[in-house]
Amino acid sequence: MTDWIYILDYSLTGAMLTMMALGIAFSVSMPSLDKWSRRYFITLFSLFFLCTVTCFLALLLWEKPTMAAAASIVYLFEGLLLSTPIFMPTIFLLHSCGEKLKSSLLFRLVLALMGIYFVIMISTRFTNIFYYVTSDNRFFRGSLWWLWLTPLVLIMLLNIAGVIRRRQKLTKKYFTALLVYLVPMSVTITVHMFFWVELFVIFGIASLALIMFVLILWDNMEQYAKHQREIAHQRTDIMVLQMRPHFIYNTMSTIYYLCKLDPDKAQQVTKDFTTYLRQNFTAIASENTIPFSEELKHTQAYLTVEQAQHEDNLFMEFDTPHTVFRIPPLTLQPLVENAVKHGMRTSDDPIHISVTTRLTDKENEIIVEDNGPGYDPTNDNEPHIALNNIRERLKAMCGGSLEITPREGGGTKVIIRIPLK
Repeated sequence: MTDWIYILDYSLTGAMLTMMALGIAFSVSMPSLDKWSRRYFITLFSLFFLCTVTCFLALLLWEKPTMAAAASIVYLFEGLLLSTPIFMPTIFLLHSCGEKLKSSLLFRLVLALMGIYFVIMISTRFTNIFYYVTSDNRFFRGSLWWLWLTPLVLIMLLNIAGVIRRRQKLTKKYFTALLVYLVPMSVTITVHMFFWVELFVIFGIASLALIMFVLILWDNMEQYAKHQREIAHQRTDIMVLQMRPHFIYNTMSTIYYLCKLDPDKAQQVTKDFTTYLRQNFTAIASENTIPFSEELKHTQAYLTVEQAQHEDNLFMEFDTPHTVFRIPPLTLQPLVENAVKHGMRTSDDPIHISVTTRLTDKENEIIVEDNGPGYDPTNDNEPHIALNNIRERLKAMCGGSLEITPREGGGTKVIIRIPLK
């Protein structure tokens, strides 16, 4: 073998080992992959990795006349491992379509062809009609070399037909991924029946497996993001439905007494309370972000109602020149409500709350500050759970973030950042 062929073969082998190691690492680390798909791709890339190792061993033994026995064993394992990536798509296809392996005709046919292939592989140890290794370690194809690969080609054709037949049960990306993997692989194995291009065949199949993985991962990421958005909306619904009953009772009692003492103020509180309730129930039906101006109006209505009940103990300040952006519903209002609840419950001093907005080069910022007792991240009470819910909804719905820090002079400072895009 000439030097440039050696360099090419070793380069391909090194590239395959690197690709398969990366495939295993990504399969382990990607959170969007479901449990079954994670196990599947770890297994698939591990089998490819082992197959590549046998290719590397075969290269090392290629022109060593004294290593004929070891080379023949390596070729045997190489052939056995090569069949598994061809068999694996059948399992993935049937699982994706919700079909059981035992009751699937496709699986039984593929299993029968795999059995024939394994019988042929074992028989290569006792006959020269498929391939053989001479005593001086030279590899030759036999007269029935093509028959050795025929079961693998038939398996791939069955899988292609199975994918097309089940296209209505597969997502568009799954359908594309399986065909991208199977069709070129069928062509390369067919070519290998008549020409000796084994290392190129394995390199091609490994590359196709990575492409399939990327497409499946892409689909899983979309499903994962959709699932996270659904969770965010469900948590929004729960937050709305879990409005504090005592807050409603206290508000109604305040309005009742104000009707006699200060009818004009009673009318204003009733209007603000109606706005507060309307915004809460509107959030249930909202499946996307809302204009910040609506959330600001909701917050102001809430604080006005609270101020009517705690007139000398609650003070608010708004500095919001920038309002032209969107946020998830029930983002700002629960933050302010947490500050009021926590401050009233833990201190008799007046609570001062400020809300500020500003526009930077990269993001919209909302800053909420209070002079309460401060934030303790070690607690696991209701307000802290609500903050975590807001943080998750910000990330899922608009790529935003929530940061909680101590306020200079005491209290808590919360910064919401939402990317401009």
